[in-house]
Amino acid sequence: MYMFKSTTRHIHIFAAEIENDELVPSADKLTLDIDPDNELQWTDEALQQMYRKFDELVAASEGETLTDYTIRRIGSDLEHFVRSLLHQGTVSYNLQSRVRNYSLGLPTVAEDLNV
Repeated sequence: MYMFKSTTRHIHIFAAEIENDELVPSADKLTLDIDPDNELQWTDEALQQMYRKFDELVAASEGETLTDYTIRRIGSDLEHFVRSLLHQGTVSYNLQSRVRNYSLGLPTVAEDLNV
């Protein structure tokens, strides 16, 4: 069975289930991997927001045939959601990450008003 997937910079979605630490293709289950390179710093609440948004997007596509396009659309929408969380300050760049490409925009740096 072919495994449909969507991979953006911060979101990986697989039409699969995890069994014994392995992805097993599935025709009706999606598995979400958020920020696999740890480019961002996540709070528990930010991760919960991501899972809720994922569930919402999956529910909105219920009844559609599971295709590469469907999964890519969900992945793209989640990537935009990650950008909005960064711009709101809900998540921030992980400056200790091995990856620093600021793909969601340059980080905001507070001005030092004591200069």
